[in-house]
Amino acid sequence: MPDRDLTVTLRPHPAGPFLLEVSGELDHHTADRMREALNELPRDRGTAVVIDLSGLVYCDSSGITVLITAYHLTQSLGGSLALAGLDDDIMRVFGIVGLDQIFAFYDSVEEAVAALSG
Repeated sequence: MPDRDLTVTLRPHPAGPFLLEVSGELDHHTADRMREALNELPRDRGTAVVIDLSGLVYCDSSGITVLITAYHLTQSLGGSLALAGLDDDIMRVFGIVGLDQIFAFYDSVEEAVAALSG
């Protein structure tokens, strides 16, 4: 049986943006862990954040809500947010609910970092 837990690690990326590495299942049972990590982000103007979702195996509406909250937080600070590494199944769900109209998606963390740093 796959690990249903969620791991979220926040660290600065050497190129400047903050990197949130997310793995496991982001749902109503684990969304608080993601919220806690977002609360650790600096509230500086222009903060750039890349959320690495390459280890995400499941995301429900609670997880989507947390990601939208992250987007609004960075926007309110005049910053930017990019999502990286989504698998095809999760990307399809995000497209169905219209998140492809809100978020910038990248295949890798490095592509997202380059886009936010340039």
